[in-house]
Amino acid sequence: MADRSGKFAGEDPFEIVRTWMADAEASEPNDPNAIALSTVDASGLPNARMVLLKDVESYGDGDGAFVFYTNYSSQKGQELDQSGKAAFVMHWKSLRRQIRVRGTVTREEGEAADAYFSSRSLKSRLGAIASKQSQPLSSRAALVAEVAKVTAKHGTNPDRPDFWGGFRLSPVEIEFWADGDFRLHDRFKWSREGRNAPWSIDRLNP
Repeated sequence: MADRSGKFAGEDPFEIVRTWMADAEASEPNDPNAIALSTVDASGLPNARMVLLKDVESYGDGDGAFVFYTNYSSQKGQELDQSGKAAFVMHWKSLRRQIRVRGTVTREEGEAADAYFSSRSLKSRLGAIASKQSQPLSSRAALVAEVAKVTAKHGTNPDRPDFWGGFRLSPVEIEFWADGDFRLHDRFKWSREGRNAPWSIDRLNP
């Protein structure tokens, strides 16, 4: 698309995401892979929270997905299972760029989830097992006691529990935003009707 500048170069939006994330790794002081993930509950009331994006999958021909991990019993896990849809935004203040994504979600409960869980520190794994995420907690001492119980039970190499794993978001929209002088920002939106449909690309008004 001739109208696009260098920072939007390429016809594969997942490769652009990877390039921007690599740029952010060099300039953002904390968590360049942080995303603000939005879900909706059964009544349609939205929720948003920060999570870490752990993988940008690219399958070729402009197809791919975004993967993050959580407790399936948490509020976001339940809302993702219930609606099958989600959105997120990544914003890098140092780069003055952001990416917005909308799409459908499915669970990642296989080898990729096992491998990621195993890659985490032991304390993080034990904490994930001990935490009944999003449920009321009487005190921090109660949580520390539960971690101790889990440690005694599971030892130094715990397996990924069934209630913890990944979600894979397959996008139908990806919008790239870059700051411009006098608020004349650059915005390009990739959109498609479904997973196997081709992308269309539109420049949007700032």
